[in-house]
Amino acid sequence: MTDEIEPKGDLTLRTLAMPKDVNVNGDIFGGWVLSQMDIAAGIMAGDKAHGRVATVAVDAMKFIRPVHVGDVLCIYCHLARVGRTSLAIEIEAWVLRDRYGDREKVTEAVFTFVAIDEKGQPRPVEG
Repeated sequence: MTDEIEPKGDLTLRTLAMPKDVNVNGDIFGGWVLSQMDIAAGIMAGDKAHGRVATVAVDAMKFIRPVHVGDVLCIYCHLARVGRTSLAIEIEAWVLRDRYGDREKVTEAVFTFVAIDEKGQPRPVEG
């Protein structure tokens, strides 16, 4: 168990880890977890930027524990920084083991997004 007892941030996404998402070791593929984190962070970034955003960086990605089939992956997001055109979102991924079991932190990272206009060009973050 990690030293942390409670997740930091807002619960932004919950999903169930399924057999189709395993790697050769039988654990959930790290890329699947990363994609769920990107979806959750994109939801928060788009809401805060009041429009379209694009992921431009993933920093400090740390895989702490494996995710298993049947675990509920819970993604928590916290707005860490807002720049002129960018936002940094701190993300923690926790699981409920076997859908109802113990809660454990499995992954954390910082995702940076840039607000973009309809032509895909950076724009100031609104609000």
